[in-house]
Amino acid sequence: MYKFVDGEITPPDMDVVRAIVAPYDAAPEKAANALDFWIRAADGGEAELSVADNVIGVDRPALGEIRGIIAELANRLGAGILTPRGTFLFREDSRAHLPEGLGDDAIFVPEITRETLEAVEAGTA
Repeated sequence: MYKFVDGEITPPDMDVVRAIVAPYDAAPEKAANALDFWIRAADGGEAELSVADNVIGVDRPALGEIRGIIAELANRLGAGILTPRGTFLFREDSRAHLPEGLGDDAIFVPEITRETLEAVEAGTA
């Protein structure tokens, strides 16, 4: 996940990150200032999130409800998602903040949802 403001990448708001992932935290014993999270959705799907260098990396995201959590996080942060297919998915309102040329091959939607994320990852959007 990447957030841009005036063409520059900006760090994610960690208070927002923690608020979104806290209900799904599969390792709550980690310190409150952690930058790595292991989350588990109600359907048992899991993913690892790491915040580093202004980017949120998502490793091994399961299919299902985990994609909804990732979509919610991107929406709340105003961030775009670089999918494993190499396609960027952004909300329409972030278009004006992207560096020149970054949006040329991106997909823009009013809101990032689990369904739009899955469609972009599958190459059907």
